[in-house]
Amino acid sequence: MMAQKSLTGIERELVLQYLIDGNVPVTLTPIEDETSSESDEIIKSLTSQIFPVAIKGEHMKVQKDGEILLENAPQSVANFANKLVRVEFYFNRVGLYFSSLVKETKKGLSIVIPDKIERILDVEDDKQYDFSANIYFECKTRKELNLKCVPDDSIELFTRPAWKIIPLEKQKEAKELLEVFVEQAKSEKNAGNGIQLIPVCKYLTSPLVNTVEALQDRIKPLSILFVDHERLVLGMETKACTFFPTEEYGVKLSFSIKAGPISTRDIFVTCVVNKIYRSRDGLLSCVDFRYTTMQEEDMRFLYEKATSSLFN
Repeated sequence: MMAQKSLTGIERELVLQYLIDGNVPVTLTPIEDETSSESDEIIKSLTSQIFPVAIKGEHMKVQKDGEILLENAPQSVANFANKLVRVEFYFNRVGLYFSSLVKETKKGLSIVIPDKIERILDVEDDKQYDFSANIYFECKTRKELNLKCVPDDSIELFTRPAWKIIPLEKQKEAKELLEVFVEQAKSEKNAGNGIQLIPVCKYLTSPLVNTVEALQDRIKPLSILFVDHERLVLGMETKACTFFPTEEYGVKLSFSIKAGPISTRDIFVTCVVNKIYRSRDGLLSCVDFRYTTMQEEDMRFLYEKATSSLFN
């Protein structure tokens, strides 16, 4: 049976006391419109460029009447004054949220916790990808893994990376990272032709968006940033990066075949961690895997897949 979306009165009281007693971080996201019914609620973001703002527990004071006073909160929160926001947080690892107005008072900005607090719905990723990967085996320990890897939404795979994929406002920072990585590659001689460094720099200069999900600490799919007949490059939050240089893994590369007698093609390879790149703030990482074993026909398939765009 599906869990009721809205908390009961008793559950709300427990959550309120939890917020009063605990050092609970929350995220605030401005919302444009909120329409609700008995079965659903639609919340629209102001723009796709609006990112949640994290508020540490020590910057909030929750009173018994349900008013949250924001104290020494990030400067960006000041832009939320007199706007409707979605407030998200975890309670016993379950994601919860409510919507309320950010008010300006003599004490500063405040938010009133409404009667209705909702559970964040669990959304299954049922998207069909033309290409995906799975890290299924750690060779050294012989440990079975099941790490799902899916394409990064902002990067087109199997095309030669171009500098223009990096937003203009991030290109200076990306160029500085690139210069560091190129110098390292010259001495380490491990980057091949280096074209994979463009999506690496794009990923490492992207803002880290901390979203509150239905369940806390759920393992997220890793982002595929680059793939060809020599390497596979993945992006992830550093806290999820459990890879170390020279470790070897078994990986399955899966392709959807739109024309032909079979609908999918799976390629099984082993690969070694060739290089780990990190963002300046250390929050994001990219792992460059270099293949160590691969069937000749699979290498030919990957080579043709990776280079076909150059001749179209």
